[in-house]
Amino acid sequence: MNEQPEVTDIRGWHAHVYFDEASIDQARALCEQAAEQFPDLIKGRVHEKPVGPHPDWSCQLAFRAELFEQVIPWLTLNRGGLTVFIHPITGFDLIDHRDRAIWMGSVRPLNLSALPETSVVYDL
Repeated sequence: MNEQPEVTDIRGWHAHVYFDEASIDQARALCEQAAEQFPDLIKGRVHEKPVGPHPDWSCQLAFRAELFEQVIPWLTLNRGGLTVFIHPITGFDLIDHRDRAIWMGSVRPLNLSALPETSVVYDL
């Protein structure tokens, strides 16, 4: 078992909506609807290539911890079959992506070598 640093605070969350050429319009619409539904959520760029640890095209939705109970149920009901990879932001990127992830849909193989042990400060 991997030894993990003690963490007492989740600063926020990232939800990465995965898609491909056939589902890009659906993913764009979902991410735009999320940004409209939750004005404090930050919608990232729509990447039409794998970026960082993500094996598929993706769009990141970033939000504060307080929004979890609203955003996650909304994504659950509205993702329309798209895979969504969700992880906390605790300051430990590798552990957050590897050990603390939540998946909606198919679990995809992440490129964990692209992640630092600790994270940068995310704007939420």
